Amino acid sequence: MESRYLENFVQSVLDATGGAGGKTYVLGGDGRYFNDRAAQVILRMAAANGAARVIVGRDALLSTPAASHLIRKRASDGGFILSASHNPGGEDQDFGVKFNTPNGGPAPEGVTEAIFARTRTITGYRILEAGDVDLSHTGETRLGDMVVEVVDPVADYAALMESLFDFPAIRRMFAGGFTMRFDAMHAVTGPYARAILEGALGAAPGSVVNATPLPDFGGGHPDPNPTWAKPLYDLMLSPDAPDFGAASDGDGDRNMILGRGIYVSPSDSLAVIAANAHLAPGYANGLKGVARSMPTSGAVDRVAAAMDLPCHETPTGWKFFGNLLDAGMATICGEESFGTGSDHVREKDGLWAVLMWLNILAATGRPVQALMAAHWSRFGRNWYSRHDYEGIETARADALMDGLRARLADLPGQVVAGLVVTAADEFAYDDPVDRSHTAAQGVRVMFAGGARAVFRLSGTGTSGATLRVYLERFDGDAPDPAADPQAMLAPVIAAAAEIAGIARHTGRSAPDVVT
Repeated sequence: MESRYLENFVQSVLDATGGAGGKTYVLGGDGRYFNDRAAQVILRMAAANGAARVIVGRDALLSTPAASHLIRKRASDGGFILSASHNPGGEDQDFGVKFNTPNGGPAPEGVTEAIFARTRTITGYRILEAGDVDLSHTGETRLGDMVVEVVDPVADYAALMESLFDFPAIRRMFAGGFTMRFDAMHAVTGPYARAILEGALGAAPGSVVNATPLPDFGGGHPDPNPTWAKPLYDLMLSPDAPDFGAASDGDGDRNMILGRGIYVSPSDSLAVIAANAHLAPGYANGLKGVARSMPTSGAVDRVAAAMDLPCHETPTGWKFFGNLLDAGMATICGEESFGTGSDHVREKDGLWAVLMWLNILAATGRPVQALMAAHWSRFGRNWYSRHDYEGIETARADALMDGLRARLADLPGQVVAGLVVTAADEFAYDDPVDRSHTAAQGVRVMFAGGARAVFRLSGTGTSGATLRVYLERFDGDAPDPAADPQAMLAPVIAAAAEIAGIARHTGRSAPDVVT
């Protein structure tokens, strides 16, 4: 909100991507505080820079996957997405602007580096002196010489979903008494979920809660995990639980999946989707491959091996999946941070994942618990958890990571908390499509028996550093579905804490968030 900050950034984006002359852009966001004002600034700047057309969601609303779809469907030259994803919103909270390229995906590193370089040399910006454009009604208007096309933010996305999934089968399931709760967390997926779940599919009125997007997300934290979506989590593990529960985040690209009496981790959700995607009409011909981020559990790897599918391990960040999807090397992708998607767009897609689960449940006739039990019986279970230590002083967090790096060569062969270290490294990635090299993507420590711990610093927060510790152990002996993952991971948790010196470096005796 600082004077001219947004203007300088937007001009840098336009300059670094070849200028706006004659181009078409997509514009929309998650409705958080400042979304409406930023949209008007970007419209006036696009007009002043010679853009031919901007396609904007009504009231400047578009979920991130819906924006990606519009960019691709309309063959536009990119899009501005106004969001800070799952971070809190409000005047004293977070706001962000993201530029997506013509493939519908997040700008790759070459583009973001060019934008950053331009921010260091920019000497002026172009903006049209004009009043606000009315974005409350669909239709076309003009801003200078530029066409502003206001579209229904839901319609094109809903049509895409209907082309991918067996809506008649899901409707029959709801008509037969199937119940669900979808928590939109006062974020952008509320209108989408109401139109699709309650409208097109016939879920009972009120199945979608917190459905009105609010500038501050109702004072909540729009991150769909057991901590921030606790009311939904508690409901689904109570005697009054509906058959199915789900939530999505601020901009609609993340998801949490639950069944009556069971929470499905994002890593397991990815594996179940990969194993059953063929049940949905849009994926009936099979998958080209699967991909996961490095910190995500190896559950999907076991599905890929059984189905003879290529399985790619990438750094964290959807842009790496975008290259694989564009090259036809993968169909289903996922991250442990509650993000799952496919080649239908170039972003993760929360509501898509929910609809995929509904399609699988309708096709199999199994409740979520039975579906998970059958999956683990066939493939084994990767017990998995993520521990977040938030708001760590940056110097302390850096010292922890530097200490880990210094010990990598000495760790193999050591016995820590009863576990034998078999290997340790820092993950790097050579992109098979654009041949780029991405280094320093997290420290991995592998233990005998298929266990591992991964350590990364996250860049998604805005105060201090967040240490993320990913913990995993494979169990191939018909694991007990009711067992506590933290108990099953206790040796790995202890080994990770000792190897990294977490308490010594951070002063913390326990993580702030456990997922």
